[in-house]
Amino acid sequence: MKRAVGFATALLMLSVLAALAQQPNLQAAAVPNSETDTTSQSTTPQLQQRNERYRLSAGDSFDIAFELSPEFNQTVIVQPDGYVALKAVGDLLVEGQTVPQVTQTLRVAYGKILNEPLISVVLKDFSKPYFIADGQVAHPGRYDMRGEVTLTEAVAIAGGFTDSAKHSQVLLFRRVNDQWLSAKIFNIKEMEKQRDLHEDPTLRSGDMVVVPKNAISKIKPFIPNSGLGAYRQIN
Repeated sequence: MKRAVGFATALLMLSVLAALAQQPNLQAAAVPNSETDTTSQSTTPQLQQRNERYRLSAGDSFDIAFELSPEFNQTVIVQPDGYVALKAVGDLLVEGQTVPQVTQTLRVAYGKILNEPLISVVLKDFSKPYFIADGQVAHPGRYDMRGEVTLTEAVAIAGGFTDSAKHSQVLLFRRVNDQWLSAKIFNIKEMEKQRDLHEDPTLRSGDMVVVPKNAISKIKPFIPNSGLGAYRQIN
């Protein structure tokens, strides 16, 4: 997915920038996830834990090993509806569960046919950590994360800023829960000017970095070529 994070991204961007226009000192805001939010927008979002365990999603696969009943050993894949098909016990919903939670779910299910089964679960294939870069970067798209990646590093990985980028208002969208995304603005221009990256945040999987256009790029199409020399580009 080299281009396009789509219409939902544009709506999120517009809602945050509109809020900023009304409240110049606003540094962060919580915005609803337009894809899943069907409840009242007055619901207060709850932040996720910083080092939350990985949760299974569709397409993930894992090995199940029975210490005392190896005939039940199997490798399963999480289906698009979030279920896995298991030997002897049928389908179980596991999407959204961590490995310890899945292990307990399996113990309860197989406990109906086995006496206190000893089960271990090992992830085999799962969604790789990633971030999305959109807006005024050279190569918008989705990028895998190998190790820690900061906001400034993410911009560099996406090819750096374009000439029309607004370095001082880089947006970082982060999922808070199924209904909400948080949005925060970072002044990368100031970080680079001060040569201080202490406020350069480390990205989490699923984060979206959006670089808006600067003011001059918005009016440039309406400026005669002969008059361009009188303007200084401001990022």
